[in-house]
Amino acid sequence: MNIADAVDSFHQYVLVEKGLSPQTWVSYLEDLEAFFQYFKNKSSTEDLLESDLYEFLRFELSLGLSIATALRRLSSTRSFYLFLKKEGFYQGNIPEIETPKKPKLLPNCLSEDEVDLLLNAPNLSTPSGLRDKAMLETMYASGLRVSELIKLEKGQVNLTKGVVTVFGKGAKERKVPIADFTIEYITRYINEVRNFSKNKSSKYLFLSRNGEPISRIYFFKQVKKYALQAGISTNVSPHTLRHSFATHLLNHGAQLRVVQEMLGHTNIATTQIYTHISSEKIKKDYDKVMK
Repeated sequence: MNIADAVDSFHQYVLVEKGLSPQTWVSYLEDLEAFFQYFKNKSSTEDLLESDLYEFLRFELSLGLSIATALRRLSSTRSFYLFLKKEGFYQGNIPEIETPKKPKLLPNCLSEDEVDLLLNAPNLSTPSGLRDKAMLETMYASGLRVSELIKLEKGQVNLTKGVVTVFGKGAKERKVPIADFTIEYITRYINEVRNFSKNKSSKYLFLSRNGEPISRIYFFKQVKKYALQAGISTNVSPHTLRHSFATHLLNHGAQLRVVQEMLGHTNIATTQIYTHISSEKIKKDYDKVMK
């Protein structure tokens, strides 16, 4: 794969799959530009070597940059390497790099009222609006990753039992319940749109107007569009719905282990970040009352 296409694919991954902000992507891009400015002779991912990372670090330090800045740039480039390896475009080793600790930022989370506004933004009189409504409802009701949502197959959704079978990271299977109103909109989408699509024999549940599976970047843009229509000022991505799903469950008394299972987290420490969000909400509500 040529470098420009690889960076573009990484761009989509950072924004959609990782749910990072456009501002974060700008930082990634600046670091990658510095890397490829130094390695001008590399036009393909096949040209990349593990030793390039070490050479780049030495070069950055020779410019008089601080260790923190040089390591940050190296970390961005390493993330690019990791993405390429995940996608099968890089076969070499990737060194471990210790970077300066940064305070862990809590993920964006919508209030329940904001979620209602977002879910009600699609125009249900159009095929794409009804499909997007079903997708948004499914994501919020189940906490799916965006990659899991767009790859969801018809056979994975049992509307009779109200259960979605998900194959997450490492092909790990989990079963997630979905609410009656979510079932209602999936059923409407199937009956009114999906059954009349150009490629109705496709195994995938959610299809574009051309009968192809929905892409991550397209769904990301749709979520952004609906957030804007709903007047939501928070930086919203598909990942925001997953974060909101987990936080709202905990706010309503769900057990941490249950939320861990529904999100498909291997380590409960990953899920515990949502307890911090819930605690912050409690403190904000307390401060409102006491002021």
